[in-house]
Amino acid sequence: MMKAGKPDFRAASAKSENLCRQGCLSNCNCLAYYFGGPSITDNLEQGCSMWTSVLTDLQEDIDRGHNLSFRVAVSAIETTSRDCQTCGKHIIPYPLSTGPNCGDLSYHSFICNDSRGQLFFLNNSYEVININKEDRRFVIQVNRQRAENCDARSGRVLQFSPSMPFNVTNWCYNEPLTSIQAGQMIEITWKPPPEPICNSLKDCRGWPDSNCSTAIDKRKRCLCNPNYKWNNLTLKCISAIVADSNRSEQKPQLSVNRIAVIISSLAIAIVMLACSLCFVVYRRRILANRKESRKSIAGNPVFYLDDSETQAADLVVGDDEIVDVPYFSMESILAATDNFSDTNKLGSGGFGPVYKGMFPGETEIAVKRLSSHSGQGLEEFRNEVVLIAKLQHRNLVRLLGYCIQRSEKILLYEYMPNKSLDTFIFDQSRCILLNWNLRFNIILGIARGLLYLHQDSRLRIIHRDLKTGNILLDEEMNPKISDFGLARIVQGYETEANTQKVVGTYGYMSPEYALEGLFSVKSDVYSFGVILLEIIGGKRNTTGFYRSEEVLSLLGYAWRLWQENKAMDLVDKKLLESCNGTEVVKCINIGLLCVQDDPSDRPAMSNVLTMLSSETTTLPSPNQPTFLARRRASSTSLSSKAETNSINEITISAEEGR
Repeated sequence: MMKAGKPDFRAASAKSENLCRQGCLSNCNCLAYYFGGPSITDNLEQGCSMWTSVLTDLQEDIDRGHNLSFRVAVSAIETTSRDCQTCGKHIIPYPLSTGPNCGDLSYHSFICNDSRGQLFFLNNSYEVININKEDRRFVIQVNRQRAENCDARSGRVLQFSPSMPFNVTNWCYNEPLTSIQAGQMIEITWKPPPEPICNSLKDCRGWPDSNCSTAIDKRKRCLCNPNYKWNNLTLKCISAIVADSNRSEQKPQLSVNRIAVIISSLAIAIVMLACSLCFVVYRRRILANRKESRKSIAGNPVFYLDDSETQAADLVVGDDEIVDVPYFSMESILAATDNFSDTNKLGSGGFGPVYKGMFPGETEIAVKRLSSHSGQGLEEFRNEVVLIAKLQHRNLVRLLGYCIQRSEKILLYEYMPNKSLDTFIFDQSRCILLNWNLRFNIILGIARGLLYLHQDSRLRIIHRDLKTGNILLDEEMNPKISDFGLARIVQGYETEANTQKVVGTYGYMSPEYALEGLFSVKSDVYSFGVILLEIIGGKRNTTGFYRSEEVLSLLGYAWRLWQENKAMDLVDKKLLESCNGTEVVKCINIGLLCVQDDPSDRPAMSNVLTMLSSETTTLPSPNQPTFLARRRASSTSLSSKAETNSINEITISAEEGR
């Protein structure tokens, strides 16, 4: 029941409520109508009354009020257009998301198995049993083996990053939703969402009374129009006039007893506030000591850290940053990898061994255990956790979680069954599995991933350690760039930077980076050129090619063959039957352009992709690259084992396949 100010006019001809309603709908200026008996308090007469201007003195839930009908947009009372499609029996309400085109991306933690009609939470880790939209809660099923010990679950089964919009409300949920035995389910609630993210005005069409604008968090959102406010419970923009009017007009009379209760409450609140202030002062002293000690942790090879996600996140990131991936407990990682057994070992990278882990829900995850002697310290670990979590591209490996405990630093990635590219192209038996079409698609995929890093992502990123060992292959042989521990972010339109500590892999570093410490997006282009020629030739750049009195690198050998118009002699003999000669020569030309001495002579990755994809583009001729040869007398054999040499803050690693 509502009360409002005096109506603007009466429709005497409307003898029924239906006629009164039709009259309001036919008048574009009509905002509300009332049909009924007279009211002295509201200045309402018998029959049909209408309002065409903003309603004043509007009150809701008032005794002796009346039923007023308001005009609203149809879209304001319909469900949001961003709701995800139903998954089996589950209706997935906004903001929960199963993909990039529905829901809120901050809640993109669900995957729908359409073939079985099952909904999973956290990358197929837990099956969703029930979703309650009204209470913003859902229930997941956990591993049957851990169902008997509910108290242990809170520390081992599931832990959320502080930035994730989920909270566990019941570790031992036992309401009989299904035939599942009590104690095998966990109840989780999700936080009310902020305004929806948008890219343009059309993304806000499903959100009436809003426009796509930049919010306080610097992201574009469907912000409510003036005189409207966002309601994160109804997920709509509501009239601020109505909301403010309700608050200002409803002033209930306070009784003596109620005043006494308020005074007592204030007294209790003052006491509690005093206690809280004492605690805050004490807490700030503790945090100040922790910040001082944090500076020395990176140089300490063994440090102690409690098994707490909050403390781990506090160590990994700064005060103004948020970890966007889940924290995994050491107990769950040890169980998934069978205590890092050799049978689960996939190989060894430059920074430590990689293991295959089997997590709840039959989810396979690659677990990289960083070696304490690898040279990748806390700063590189932090860089990888914070950086990769913000990147999403089909040709970049996905970071699924992290763990840090005492001296252990662990990263968890999506599992790549075919391991790395170098295990194929440099292996005499496995290289035949990659025909020319597969290799060309791998070249294109690497180029697309690099273009995303350099230009298309929300961050401009230089990888600095691009090599065949860091190119992983999924089950369909699609390439994914990995290992971002040495990556650097450049701001705005910057494309280069410098460093006093040169790190990278021998054979892939550009001359200006190896000699002067200057790195840029063109440094990655150089590494890409080396990889392209290695894919074609099936040999590492560090391989010696003997010509006269010189020992040529792969780049030098490719350049000599190019000068002699014998470019096809570079091609791996296993490829001769399947390769396209014109396409191969074009790729060799592009590879030589990418390894030019002067960074300005190297093409950008956008131009590289255009040249690779076009059949008509005329390519420029390359110039002679640097470091082509060395004399036989000074040549030395390269060790096949991974090693790290540091001289005057220059760190170079010899590469080993995973």
